[in-house]
Amino acid sequence: MTAEVVIYSTGFCPYCVRARKLLEAKGVQFKEIRVDRDAKERQEMETRSGRRSVPQIFVGELHVGGFDDMWALERGGKLNQILGLE
Repeated sequence: MTAEVVIYSTGFCPYCVRARKLLEAKGVQFKEIRVDRDAKERQEMETRSGRRSVPQIFVGELHVGGFDDMWALERGGKLNQILGLE
């Protein structure tokens, strides 16, 4: 069983689109929280991640980081393990 994947995003962020597409290509379901619609959600994202940029991606309580961080894990062969796909 995989941990819940959460992506904090905005509607106009190209890195958010890339993050969603990568997870969808892997068949991973995720919860998307749009921080451009709710200031409280943005504050929650900043508190959890320590960052202000989007996307911010979490697998369970593990902060993966942004898209570049997730892509580095994918290139390094570690993302599937983190996502519980192995």
